[in-house]
Amino acid sequence: MSILNPLTRRTALIVAAAAFMQMLDGAILNTSLPQMASSLGVQPVQMSVGITTYMLVVAIFMPLSAWLTERFGARRVFVGAILLFTFGSLICGLSRSLPEFIASRILQGLGGAMMVPVGRIIVLHQASKQELLEANTFITWPALVAPVIGPVLGGFITTYAGWRWNFLLNLPLGLAGSLLAWRYLPLTRSTQRDNLDWPGFIYTASALALVLTGLESLGHGQITRPVPWLLIGIGVILAYFALRHLARTATPLLSLKPFERLSFALSTLSAGTWVRIAVSSTPFLLPLLYQLGFGLSALEASSFLFAYFIGNLGMKAITTRTLRRLGFRRVLFVDSLLCGLSIAACALFEADTSRWLMFASLFCAGLTRSMAFTSLASLAFADISQAERNSASTLASMFQQLAMLLGVAVAALLLHLSQALHGHSAPLLVDFRWAFGLMGVLAVIAAFQFLRLPLDAGNEISGYKPKSAAADSQAGQR
Repeated sequence: MSILNPLTRRTALIVAAAAFMQMLDGAILNTSLPQMASSLGVQPVQMSVGITTYMLVVAIFMPLSAWLTERFGARRVFVGAILLFTFGSLICGLSRSLPEFIASRILQGLGGAMMVPVGRIIVLHQASKQELLEANTFITWPALVAPVIGPVLGGFITTYAGWRWNFLLNLPLGLAGSLLAWRYLPLTRSTQRDNLDWPGFIYTASALALVLTGLESLGHGQITRPVPWLLIGIGVILAYFALRHLARTATPLLSLKPFERLSFALSTLSAGTWVRIAVSSTPFLLPLLYQLGFGLSALEASSFLFAYFIGNLGMKAITTRTLRRLGFRRVLFVDSLLCGLSIAACALFEADTSRWLMFASLFCAGLTRSMAFTSLASLAFADISQAERNSASTLASMFQQLAMLLGVAVAALLLHLSQALHGHSAPLLVDFRWAFGLMGVLAVIAAFQFLRLPLDAGNEISGYKPKSAAADSQAGQR
């Protein structure tokens, strides 16, 4: 039975719908690149600048979301983000040249940088701790569903309606979303009177932009080129200066106090990032395995991802009850183990493996993926005070974005290393086995990190009561 009050449920649904529009847009773009290149009169490889530009703009402006929210109010920033993204989508769909397309992706990126972190801030401020778990089941489903159905939906739209409709479909969604957000989301007053922390912004934005661009390049196969590694190296150095500045300044762009909470640090920075890296690698590896390893068509390969999608939906019905019964510590430990094993199980697939067995395995992987994302997103804010929630939301969004790109980049790196070791010119089945196996091991290692949590970690959110506490409560009632 739902414990969300109607206002919190409505807020969470509006935020989730906007996030889904944004994430689906990114997930379907790759399938349309050849057709877009032909239409705009350029080579397909040149279209990758549209992906890189969007990623750069998101990386540069995402750290601003907490400050803008405090300065102008969350509802204003959120609605403005939706409108910017929608207007950028319109220009994308009408673009007649590559420069026009790049300009439109910049506008989309400005909106996308604010949508998810500011939307989460709105939900965090409205939901009580008891409502936070169920609210997070709403706002995490876009990250679960969009990467899975995006490539299939994008291929269908591109084939039967044309690539421009991948962007034009955002118009009614964005306009409806902005009207609903302005009408129903709570109006929050500005609280920020300090000037923008320009050094913190420059350090943080530059570090994110360089690291994410380097990772994106590695994910596209530029493993042997020095430029991606140089970008990542410079980005890491700037990240060090950013952390030092944020820790020392009186009014930082982002407060680092959330990392002092074990629940936030584990779910966002260390073990949670490792699990997200492993999970994010699978939608990248699976289509390649089925096409390059088994020789299936793109449509046949994408059909296997629906098992993932069904598993994601299946777990949603029991996530809250499971956490209430077992608590975050047990659930995250067991789920991360099962998540790692289900990813490693993909290394055992053969071309003649039963389709039903592969579907069952991917269904189980989808179950663990859904549980992991919802649990991590909820636990992260279990011990975060009201004053820290804006910075915590922005930090969580930044590390989630980083983990998603790391998943693709590390998976690509493992494939290339295995190719080099075995002397293959293209990925073969043995290369995929190494990639899936090592990604599974990463999730298993992360599982044991969650044992550092106390047994009652996040119990205000999950409603879990350890047996001893429950017994004491019953004794007191007597």
